[in-house]
Amino acid sequence: MRELTVDLGERSYPIYIGEGLLNEADTYFSKHGISKKSPLLIITDTNIAPLHLSLLEEKLKEGGFQAVSAVVQAGEGSKSLAMLEELIASALDAGLDRKSTIVALGGGVVGDLAGYVAASFMRGVKFVQIPTTVLAHDSSVGGKVAVNHPKAKNIIGAFHQPEFVLYDLNLLQTLPAREVRSGLSEVVKHGLIWDASFVQWCEENAGKLLALDADSLGYALHNGCSVKASVVSQDERENGLRAILNLGHTIGHAIEAVGGYNGLQHGEAIAIGMVGSAKLGVRYGAPEEVYTTTKRVLAKCELPIALPQHYDVDAIMDAMMHDKKFAEGTMVFIVPTAIGEVEIKSDVPVAWVREIVEELKLEDEQL
Repeated sequence: MRELTVDLGERSYPIYIGEGLLNEADTYFSKHGISKKSPLLIITDTNIAPLHLSLLEEKLKEGGFQAVSAVVQAGEGSKSLAMLEELIASALDAGLDRKSTIVALGGGVVGDLAGYVAASFMRGVKFVQIPTTVLAHDSSVGGKVAVNHPKAKNIIGAFHQPEFVLYDLNLLQTLPAREVRSGLSEVVKHGLIWDASFVQWCEENAGKLLALDADSLGYALHNGCSVKASVVSQDERENGLRAILNLGHTIGHAIEAVGGYNGLQHGEAIAIGMVGSAKLGVRYGAPEEVYTTTKRVLAKCELPIALPQHYDVDAIMDAMMHDKKFAEGTMVFIVPTAIGEVEIKSDVPVAWVREIVEELKLEDEQL
């Protein structure tokens, strides 16, 4: 079992990564002072509930916890204000109080949604993350919680840190292959912004990661979480450094929005966005290898590196204007300067961005 700490002073918390941790859930809940007197609400989705919910409920019951569950429809569509209201109603019906805890059992959508429920209910109650996807190694760490608006992703949200993150690698074995690939996008991202040697390791071990080799996956997720923890510890509320975690997300979020959150998966859209950011980096003077390596590593992880032809450039540009990273009439991008290094550019020409989005439709022809 690997353990990391997100260092936020009195609000610091651990990330536990290992096999079989869900079998010991009651031990971790007790260790971290989760109340046994007040009911807790487990929020999960229709994909995860049949696979893992009964085990978690059983272990918490054995430990003397009062757990009730709410199951939402799997998919980005559940990250809505309507679902938030529904879950608050579930919490009230179950008798949750200020000492209660909200538990997220699922991927990034469930984590974001459950976290925002925890941040909102009675002005904030405790929160525990139990991620079940590769992608959630990123979203489960750092305390960013949110729901979507039809015009923009994650635009309604808060910072609400969990008490701890319990990452059971065994839960990843039930993931569809596409979700594994999607999750590896954020793994690679952490290398691209912070650690060139890890990018090389990801390229060399892509096959093992895709096959869910436990040792390789544990190492990769530990590294990714380490980068996220280091960045968040230095800049919890994204006043500066934390923005580098958004590499590829300005274009990626726009692609998701244009697809109605039902087209490309998050990691797939971010992969395309990172290729776009790499192209932008080269325009600003970064070595050509920033672009070629980014594209090559993502392709090794079987991620898309080109924008599907049916995506409209005007619609993507319009969606970017609603993104939180578009401020005061300038486009803000995280731009790589080398593999493992990025900088925040706050005055990127819109014309450049449009050209790059158009070029992304041609990427498949350039592999």
